[in-house]
This record gives sequence, structure tokens and C-alpha cells, in this order.
Amino acid sequence: MSERKSVTLDAKGIYYKQFNETIREKIREGYTDFVLQNVNGQRYIGTGLEGDLKFEIHGVPGQDMAAFMRGPTMRVHGNVQDGLANTMDAGTIVVEGLAGDVLGYAMRGGTVHVAGDVGYRVGIHMKAYEDNVPKIVIGGKAGDFLGEYMAGGIILLLGMFSGKPDAPIAGRSLGTGMHGGVIYVRGEVPESVLGPNLHTQPADAEDLAVIRGLVEEYASALDLNAEDILGENFVTIRPFSHRPYGNLYVAT
Repeated sequence: MSERKSVTLDAKGIYYKQFNETIREKIREGYTDFVLQNVNGQRYIGTGLEGDLKFEIHGVPGQDMAAFMRGPTMRVHGNVQDGLANTMDAGTIVVEGLAGDVLGYAMRGGTVHVAGDVGYRVGIHMKAYEDNVPKIVIGGKAGDFLGEYMAGGIILLLGMFSGKPDAPIAGRSLGTGMHGGVIYVRGEVPESVLGPNLHTQPADAEDLAVIRGLVEEYASALDLNAEDILGENFVTIRPFSHRPYGNLYVAT
């Protein structure tokens, strides 16, 4: 087993291209563990990186953090902007704050844990292949179009740790166009927010086993009590059809 090497990098006042190139230079030099200080909107951190790398990020990373990432572990001590885990293949991301829009776009593997609320169109076009099942766990609430056109993977929406106490657990058109995967929700989901042809069902024993595994991992990552989270009913949302818009087209 190769020895791990740690380095601390200060992002204050550094343009994102320069900062990302510095990270790649350090990886080429054999560094494996990174502490990134004073991050303030630098985009594309971790994009395309592979292997057993670890990042502790202090501040607010910019758009498309961990896009196309394959393997690293990243922890953000704060919030993240839009596009987190865009088309990510593998790895683990823990966000101790909020996350923006389009989290997990076309995500194909790995796990994202968000402590608080997320924005719009989270999990859009998520997909799974064989043993690669992407997973997103959201501690707070979600904006409109959660799981839009979802083709695979798992989203678990807890709605517990939200800065929007009066908002519904998810915005409108939840699961619109879903044709694969599953969305689990803690508590109830108003029928008015569901996309066309979708409805909720109580989680069965198999679902609850999956949910428990996700919750235990999430709770461990964020220093929470898993049993407190599990002390509520869960519902499932699955696609009505694998071709949700098939009836809109006429064969010629």
C-alpha cells in the first residue's frame, strides 16, 4: 500500500483554471490528500479526477465540482453551487450545507450526501448500469423537477434539515418523465407536486432495507442519529412506464 501524502492549498484570490492546474500538479507529484482553504466560487474542482484521492474543502466551491469524477472522496465544509457531480462515475461527496441546481445531472455512479436543501432539477437524467447505481441523499427539501427524466439510481429525500419550514418537501413536477430508478421520501408527498402518471406507495420491506442502508451511511457521514431519521414512514415513487411519453407519438 502506497504512502499517503497531504498538502494544503489556499484558493484565496486564485483564478479557477490556475487553482485546478495546481491541484493536478500536486497529484502528479504524488499527493493524495488535499485541504483546500478559502475556496470562493472556483469552478470545476475535482473534475475528471480518478483514484483514491481525498479532499477537505473549506468555503463555497463553484459550478460543476466533481464533474466526470471517478473515485475521489470530497467533503465540503459549507455550501456548493450548481452542477455538483455532473456525470460523475464514482466517488463520494459530503456537503455539510446546501447544494444548488442540477446536482447529479446524468450521474452514473457514486454517492452524494447533502445536509440541507437542494435546488432545482436535482438528479435529472440519472442512470444506472449493472452494479453502478448512483445515490443522492438530501437532508432538507428540494426544488422543482426533482428526478426529472430519471433513468436509474436512487434519490432519498428526507426533508428534515431545511431552511424552508413552510415549503412542501419538494417543488412541482417531481419525477416528471421518470423511466427508471426510484425516489424515496420520508413522510408524505402532496399529490399536487407529483409529475404526470406518478403516485406514491408505502415503502415495502425491500425498500426499507435499502433506505436503512442509505440512512446509516448518511448519518455516519454527517454525525447524525440514524434511528431518529428512520423513525418515520417512507414512501416510494417509481415510473409509471419505461416509455412515459410513448403515447404522444404516432407510428408511421
